[in-house]
Amino acid sequence: MKVSVLTVCRNSAATIKHTIDSFFAQNHAEKELVVVDGGSSDETLAIVRSYPQDEIRLISEPDSGMYDALNKGLRLYTGDAVGVLNSDDCFHDLTALGRISGGLEQADIVHGDLDFVADHVSKRVVRRWRAAPRPAKGFRTGWMPAHPTFYVRRKVAEAVGTFDLSLKVASDYDWMLRAVELHGFESVTTNHVLVDMMVGGASTRGLGSYIGHNFEALRSRRQWLRSGPIDYALVAKPVRKLGQFLSKAQQNNGSLV
Repeated sequence: MKVSVLTVCRNSAATIKHTIDSFFAQNHAEKELVVVDGGSSDETLAIVRSYPQDEIRLISEPDSGMYDALNKGLRLYTGDAVGVLNSDDCFHDLTALGRISGGLEQADIVHGDLDFVADHVSKRVVRRWRAAPRPAKGFRTGWMPAHPTFYVRRKVAEAVGTFDLSLKVASDYDWMLRAVELHGFESVTTNHVLVDMMVGGASTRGLGSYIGHNFEALRSRRQWLRSGPIDYALVAKPVRKLGQFLSKAQQNNGSLV
């Protein structure tokens, strides 16, 4: 199975080498990297072009933000399956794409574990996201997969369509919700860390973006799941994330004993 990885970037010279190195380190042979650059003015393009180009598809032009760039990537990829690796994130180890491909041999969607790290040199873990299978009521319970670990077969991407550009920080949540809840595609969970995500992204940058993400996610549930003005997931989703922080704190305390 050929797995396509979408990486969108703009002035990402400080981090994108880690991202691309982790892609080329994968032991899964059938792969391609689609880099959609928003018109970088730093060394980003020079870094991308320094790699073998037979496994990279590159486009560089102005865009309207991350989700617009991802929509371009959805039009460009040629694989049997597709997912996203942000330009400041890395695959956790060399087996990640192989595990993703193996999951997609069993189901239409696969997702897994994720570590939030302070940087890609120390790999100091700030928070751990551990994947869980979809519960009976899915997104209505506050459950969601970690988007950087979320890979789908081509038929899923074609059914779901493009990212909603009216959502500024939660269009990835909306895209996953549509894939899981509206079309009946089967999903599997791989209990292995697939991605190291560097803290400070669009949805983790601070309190404002965190609140914005939660209310945009509510808007998505109201549109597609017919949720009320305030629903259970508006409270349950942050509580699930709090559990991740508490779990990390317990692990840290245990390591000192």
